[in-house]
Amino acid sequence: MKTQKTALVAGLLIVLAVLVAVLFRSGGREVIRKSAPAAAGPPAPSPDASAPKPTLKVSVFFVRPSDGLLVPEEREIPVSDSLVQETEAFIAELIKGPTGDLAAAIPRETKLGRVYITKEGTAYVDFSRELIENHPSGTTAELSTVYAVVDGLAFNFKDVKKVFILVDGEERETLAGHIGLDRPFSPDYSLIGKK
Repeated sequence: MKTQKTALVAGLLIVLAVLVAVLFRSGGREVIRKSAPAAAGPPAPSPDASAPKPTLKVSVFFVRPSDGLLVPEEREIPVSDSLVQETEAFIAELIKGPTGDLAAAIPRETKLGRVYITKEGTAYVDFSRELIENHPSGTTAELSTVYAVVDGLAFNFKDVKKVFILVDGEERETLAGHIGLDRPFSPDYSLIGKK
């Protein structure tokens, strides 16, 4: 047993001697290299607040008082990755009303709740109750309101095929007593007149 211990100790001493010899032979010249700094590319551009934001030109329809037809006014809305955001920006322009001699198709006090668009292309547009409370009524005025929304969305956004108009998140029987709002509307460009 003593012989085994002596052999083991001798073996360990030999391994240790070999390691020491290797260390001294290299002269402690082992150089630890630092990794090269990552290639610094051009600095990231800082957002320029004065740079113009991309916009989308849209045709917003308003009423020509002389014949009740819808006439387009060109507006610009912010470009977005979201169709919903672009349609909401469009409706906001419609609510703002015309800049010239045309008449508003929607009472200015009206607020937009939300727009929801199905995969099939039906847009649900939710207006505040001022849409009905402040509406002038009459078949022609109601048609102008409905198709200013429907034709405007379908004309400017190819993914919108039909439009359902809601008031305070609910279906209404009529807009103001004449045009039923219990179904989605398809566009009808026969109501659009030339400038």
